[in-house]
Amino acid sequence: MNPMTLTLLILSLILGTIITLSSSHWLLAWAGLEMNTLAIIPVISKQHHPRATEAATKYFFTQATASALIVFATTTNAWKTGQWDISQTFLPETSIMITLAIAMKLGLAPFHFWLPEVLQGSTLTTAMLISTWQKLAPSTLLLMTFNNLNQAVLLTLGLTSALIGGWMGLNQTQTRKIMAFSSIAHMGWMFTAMSLTPNLPLLVLMTYLVLTSATFLALMTTTSKTLNDLGTSWSLSPTLLTITMLSLMSLGGLPPLTGFLPKWFILKELVSTNLITISTLMALSTLPSLFFYLRMSHMTTLTLPPSTTNIKHEWRFKTNHNRLITPTIILATTTLPISPLISNICQ
Repeated sequence: MNPMTLTLLILSLILGTIITLSSSHWLLAWAGLEMNTLAIIPVISKQHHPRATEAATKYFFTQATASALIVFATTTNAWKTGQWDISQTFLPETSIMITLAIAMKLGLAPFHFWLPEVLQGSTLTTAMLISTWQKLAPSTLLLMTFNNLNQAVLLTLGLTSALIGGWMGLNQTQTRKIMAFSSIAHMGWMFTAMSLTPNLPLLVLMTYLVLTSATFLALMTTTSKTLNDLGTSWSLSPTLLTITMLSLMSLGGLPPLTGFLPKWFILKELVSTNLITISTLMALSTLPSLFFYLRMSHMTTLTLPPSTTNIKHEWRFKTNHNRLITPTIILATTTLPISPLISNICQ
């Protein structure tokens, strides 16, 4: 793709997100979401491959459907209440439709079928963009409408996504599909946090963005698209692959690492509000996710690749490391000791 065209698309992507983040009118927020969608579609299909074209088409149809549902819900609300302000109280049926539309945009179950296919048809860089930056605008709309959301709908979507994101990732061998189901599960945790307190989902989103960015940057550096690629990447950069194992464990929510922090807070809030059954199911839903992260870690660091002359001494050659890897992996693994400070902020 022409560098000038790519720059224009990235700037449009940033501008669309900023418009949605700073808007107080539903139509302006919708315009930002549409700008975001239209800017990312050429980036997805830039490979000129049938799989990339298919991914871009699926992404467009899903996002267009969700945007149309948002416009329909907000128009109905304006017709009955006479106001377009995002932060104002709106009708219960409008709240449910907007929640479902945003869930579709974020890829929550049962609207999750598009996300693994779109990520699989994209490059690792584009997949990271869809999994991180594209979550900001819809999540912000949820945060701005926090007081009007239906708790039962949020808990149902959150629990379903956490369970499906864990179970459907078990039999995957493609790293992009594994990261897609990881995204579904983490968005489920964010929706569960959204039904409890207004500050907790922001912590979940920020933690998810850091963890996912750290993992994708490591996959991009080693160009690992399958689990077999992870198994043969050890000779390329042993230190990076060792640290990647910690990032994967953090993504799974293993207690000593950063990924345990939001799950700890969410389970504490669920128990304190007497939602014992839901908290138990949410805790159990992390076990399948942790299993396939453990499998990725096993392939990364505990499996010896074939000792052929082509890969035996690859560590001697220069690896193109991304400068963002170091700060993101540090944040992805060592934030748990400051959890008391974060807890005070989230109160």
